[in-house]
Amino acid sequence: MSSSRREFLHGLGSLGALAFFRLERTEPDLILYNGNFWTVNAGQPRAQAVAISDGRFLALGSNEEVLALAVGTAKKIDLGGSTVLPGFIDAHSHPAEAGLNHLRMVDCDLRSIAEIVSALRRRAAGTPSGEWVLGFKYDDTKTSDGRPLALADLDGAVPDHPVFVEHRGGHTAWVNSLAMKMVKVDDRTLDPPGGKYDHDPVTGRLTGHIRENAKTGFQELIPSNFTHADRREGVKLISKMMTRSGVTSVGDAFGSPDDLTAYQEARDAGELSFRVYCLIGFQFIDQMLAAGVRTGLGDEWVRVGAMKMICDGSISERTARLSEPYIGRPDDFGILVAGEGQLYPVARKAHAAGWQLATHANGDVAIDTVLRVYERLQRELPGHDPRFRLEHCTVVNDSLVQRIKALGAIPTPFSTYAYYHGEKMKEYGAERVNHMFALRSFIDAGIRPTQASDYPPGPFEPMMALRSEVTRTDSKGNVWGPKQKITVEEAIRVGTVNGSYASYEENLKGSIEPGKLADLVVFGRDPFKVDPLELIDIPIQQTMVGGKWMFEA
Repeated sequence: MSSSRREFLHGLGSLGALAFFRLERTEPDLILYNGNFWTVNAGQPRAQAVAISDGRFLALGSNEEVLALAVGTAKKIDLGGSTVLPGFIDAHSHPAEAGLNHLRMVDCDLRSIAEIVSALRRRAAGTPSGEWVLGFKYDDTKTSDGRPLALADLDGAVPDHPVFVEHRGGHTAWVNSLAMKMVKVDDRTLDPPGGKYDHDPVTGRLTGHIRENAKTGFQELIPSNFTHADRREGVKLISKMMTRSGVTSVGDAFGSPDDLTAYQEARDAGELSFRVYCLIGFQFIDQMLAAGVRTGLGDEWVRVGAMKMICDGSISERTARLSEPYIGRPDDFGILVAGEGQLYPVARKAHAAGWQLATHANGDVAIDTVLRVYERLQRELPGHDPRFRLEHCTVVNDSLVQRIKALGAIPTPFSTYAYYHGEKMKEYGAERVNHMFALRSFIDAGIRPTQASDYPPGPFEPMMALRSEVTRTDSKGNVWGPKQKITVEEAIRVGTVNGSYASYEENLKGSIEPGKLADLVVFGRDPFKVDPLELIDIPIQQTMVGGKWMFEA
């Protein structure tokens, strides 16, 4: 017997006998054995085999113990020693919107402006004159040109259609002259509250770059003609994309009633591959309250989440509201989209009705603003277990961390940004980056942060998240914020049990335990045994949700 096998079996023995849970149906319909299960359960951290019944874990333990439960109908699968973890929970992303975007928009995640305008020109050629040409996932720092899109690029490529190309961060966009004419924006138009129209510093002319609330007038003119079938197809598409990477549950971070319907219809049709905790945009809260809906309504597949509000701008687009200016831009502190006076009345209404609250807050000024709202609500309307959420909660300091801990609030920092958006970090400065995506600070303070991609703004692949969180390196090996590095084990906990806690579902999922939902991921290599820089290269072999394989390589 090898020393590693002796250590493994000794670990099993020291934790006691077979862990078992009595479900309504006590006979397993599936047994996975000869695996290296890391359960994320301190009571029984490792196992060789699990028994599954009706979509839940029935038992786990050694091969011999679990295989002894097999009856004639149980299917047995030999995992060949593969490492298995609980399914990953992406606590903050935008799946329903992203699915529709993939169906209808031009994917501008390209590496040159020439490629982008060519793709827009091709789309315009098949679009009736005068109708909008839309793009998404454009990233101003990812092209080889060394400059962002310009008004002349869009006007030259698509003169006869209004164009709206959104940055993958979702807070800014680039438009052409025809679009600005339709919205009646010109060189003399004043910036809207919480928004900005960019002007050339030399000529004073509009550049076509619009930020935050400046997008609103354009978005109101873009027709929303999606059918129920479109929305269901978008959900089906994105859920397949994400389960391929090992994601088994998502928090849709700005959902609508239409999105809820799409998730439900996809579930009913057997087309939904992941579980959804659907945060509802604040603009729909009166509609939800009138219907008697609040956080928690739903089932293990589709559940109503928190009410989502927005305080400030974006990290990837450098519009987050900061207390110190951006590097190289001494007069630019970012944009506060909504202040305390705007957030509080909406938050109080929802909190009083039993809703969990979640607010987008990136910069330290925004985080302070949102914490003041939450602290006030706790004084005035103390909730038993409100689990206030701070969506992104990017730039922190010791005082903010202490206030988050005192409130029991939950930060959902970007999980893939150090790796994917590293080239943007120079605009924050080395010292400030050491206080961004602050998993080390949160964990050391006893706070339970989650994994969160924010897709499309950040890639959703969990193994990219682990590489990013553990090494704090970008794709070129540059290190950003080394003081916030965490261990592989900590990163896995952040991406599993912490995500379930953020949605009040810690007794339902997030770890491999008898009685919990059978959501798991089978890996091609052991994340604990590779160089941390190689975490991103570990292949996903299979993804299971509710005892069913949703992806098999």
